[in-house]
Amino acid sequence: MVRNNFYKMIFVALFVMLQISLIAQPQADTVPLPEREAPYGEQDDAPEQNLSDEELLEQNLLNGGVAKDKIEPELQRNFFIIDSPHTYNLNPHTASYSSEAQILTSLYDGLFSYHPVTLEPVNALASQFRISRDKKRWTFTIREGAKFSDNSPITAAVVRDAWLDLLAEPLAPYASMLDIIDGAAAYRTGTGKRNDVRITAVDDVTLVVHLVSSAGYFPRILCHSAFAVCKKDLSAFSGAFCIKSRKEGELVLAKNNNYWDAENTYLEQITIAQSDDVDANAYAFNTGRADWITGGADIHKLLGRDVTQINAEFATEYLFFKCRKDSIWNNPDFRLALLEAVPWEKLREQAFVKAATLVYPINGYPHVEGFAYTDKNEALALMKAARKKAGIPEDEMLTLVFAILDSNYMKQEAELLIDAWAPLGVDVQIQSTPSERYLESIPSWNADLFSYTWIGDFADPLAFLELFRSDSTLNVSEWKHNEYDKLLAEAARYTESERTKLLAQAEQILLDDGIVLPISHPVSLNIIDLEAVGGWSANAFDIHPFKYMYKKRKAPAIPNVVMRLQ
Repeated sequence: MVRNNFYKMIFVALFVMLQISLIAQPQADTVPLPEREAPYGEQDDAPEQNLSDEELLEQNLLNGGVAKDKIEPELQRNFFIIDSPHTYNLNPHTASYSSEAQILTSLYDGLFSYHPVTLEPVNALASQFRISRDKKRWTFTIREGAKFSDNSPITAAVVRDAWLDLLAEPLAPYASMLDIIDGAAAYRTGTGKRNDVRITAVDDVTLVVHLVSSAGYFPRILCHSAFAVCKKDLSAFSGAFCIKSRKEGELVLAKNNNYWDAENTYLEQITIAQSDDVDANAYAFNTGRADWITGGADIHKLLGRDVTQINAEFATEYLFFKCRKDSIWNNPDFRLALLEAVPWEKLREQAFVKAATLVYPINGYPHVEGFAYTDKNEALALMKAARKKAGIPEDEMLTLVFAILDSNYMKQEAELLIDAWAPLGVDVQIQSTPSERYLESIPSWNADLFSYTWIGDFADPLAFLELFRSDSTLNVSEWKHNEYDKLLAEAARYTESERTKLLAQAEQILLDDGIVLPISHPVSLNIIDLEAVGGWSANAFDIHPFKYMYKKRKAPAIPNVVMRLQ
């Protein structure tokens, strides 16, 4: 998913201002993401632990248990969140921002949902599933009695239709992730029929899906809100909450009492207000009006520093070339000349976790050679050779249009590249647009270089590599490479060890072709008091399902005062 860009700019500014140096950077070869090979839903026997009542409650909630005697109903009447200003797209088929995913995850359930701590798939509308011996046929059992918020039934046919509607939606960024289903790619691209997609509702509770090849990561994909169960007209909700009211700058959610797990959903109402006033946001949090700030606040004015949650994300900030037809920058020889001249250290100066590659380093993922040093002489030599090969005079200026967000952060990046590429005879022209229009502008924007911050949607390298597959609906770069596509397709046929080798080879092709300029692996910033809020846990996607959350009565801080008796 794409990070809300305005939020990111606030985030970077705050941390540069505070010069925070306590962020625990992940090791070069690891990220705190699940590596389990066991079937989803299995739980190893946990060792005996001596836990407090509060810790037991947390553990029970995060594992789907109940501890109602510890929940105070009067505290759950309204949970108040402050987010950065952003026009929410709450259609799960067409939404793409991280801030929207946070909300959609609670409005709509899919067959699986994210575990709030491990990010492993947990059963949601699917009560169980089976996989055939050849790993291509998946049979899902839909929960009996599952309903939408309007009391209409959720059946296997409803799930099938939701997925087929997603494939038919031309503006659906994640539709191509279902290309692993037999017939899905053909239907999505207009060369096949809806009835030929091999998703079958055998009866009300049995859904059978035939895949093109084995794909053990299928449940991880299905956690994403794009594949949730929804009606075509979005008139009802399948998740723990539904929309109560919506107006400019405020969204109010109410508990969905028809939800299959309503018994274990504790918040009665959630109010999400949008504000970029960092002083007012800090005041709202200090006075108890706001329970959670996902946007910006003046951290200097927060009464408790332990309320600032800083965590590594399974994400990468990068620049990428758009392969426009007849553009000189569609030629890898010219792109690679530019990359040799990039001042990588300065470009990544404000990064807390510097990125030399696109895929966030995952445990067991092979080494990929990224970009770490600058060689101005090599850049000049490569540019000279590229010009000669293309028949372009050495003194002819080459124009490169860099499309940026209208922010100081992006303007600083642009200035670095203008200075670095001028000696190569490249005239970098800057075009900008407000952050709320940036993403939707990319497809029609006649520019050569763009900025992205991508949060992986499931714990796998493919969450990043799918962005550049030729036929992917996520491929806004328009880059196409046959060998890259073949490696991704071949990787799907292997188990983890061989599969990751092939995926790493594909990433190496991507980097060697000079399409992406990796900058950083971002960290997330949330302001929340975990002594007052339960069911919230840091994770690498920065997705926190509302269904697990509840408010706690925080013990008042008692100052150490010695009273003198008269």
